Amino acid sequence: MQSPGDSPIDPAITVRGLVTRFGSQVVHDGLDLIVERGEILGVVGGSGTGKTVLLRTIIGLQRPAEGEITLLGEPVAWDGSSTIRLAGRFGMLFQEGALFSALTVGQNIEVPMRERGGIPSVLMDELARLKVGLVGLPADACGKFPSQLSGGMKKRAGLARALALDPEVVFLDEPTAGLDPIGASAFDELILDLRRALGLTVVMVTHDLDSLARICDRIAVLVNKRVVVGTMKELVGHPDPWIQEYFHGPRARAAFEAPAAADRIGAEGG
Repeated sequence: MQSPGDSPIDPAITVRGLVTRFGSQVVHDGLDLIVERGEILGVVGGSGTGKTVLLRTIIGLQRPAEGEITLLGEPVAWDGSSTIRLAGRFGMLFQEGALFSALTVGQNIEVPMRERGGIPSVLMDELARLKVGLVGLPADACGKFPSQLSGGMKKRAGLARALALDPEVVFLDEPTAGLDPIGASAFDELILDLRRALGLTVVMVTHDLDSLARICDRIAVLVNKRVVVGTMKELVGHPDPWIQEYFHGPRARAAFEAPAAADRIGAEGG
């Protein structure tokens, strides 16, 4: 499991001594986290442990009470300046896609481009079509409104917008929530394909045990206002009661055994 001495030379994200408070409620208390470049990190935790808050703090949207964060070598500030410095270097897929309902998919994807400025309209249209294809949506999705899309298509459209400016890091907040098992599995495969093709670093809040077992290199568990990081195999043996309950339930065992079963089937088929 990760310890402070395990720091990679050039991490994508470093969080040190993070303290987050809402009034008298302390959500994070001395939280440390390192995310390596090119990895897919899953983030899990019980209700109220601050999973989404952690993502928002890393990208500069939520000011902490204490702590230091570095994103892609840049210290994160919470006055808007780091967002300007890091513009285009990270993308965020919010829960439910968070698409603008009055804009088409293509127009939604172009929003970050317009905010950045300096990109001709014709090029923005071309880039929007490229991103639509990149996330596996049909070409005609560009002209559709969010209300005309299925849940899975909305997630992909939101991801296309997150990829609009070719980021190095992508943050995903419950990307497979609400999807059927087939749609969730297809989204997992898409994330793996994009990581391979684009060299992305992915930080993903999820409760989907299949996703954790299938695509995450490591898992960060928010417990006791801090974080425990390890592979799924490592976390299965962790003594914390919440981690034990989470990773030893019947759904966890099924998810943990699925990759091994798939390997056996593949070997038999070969």
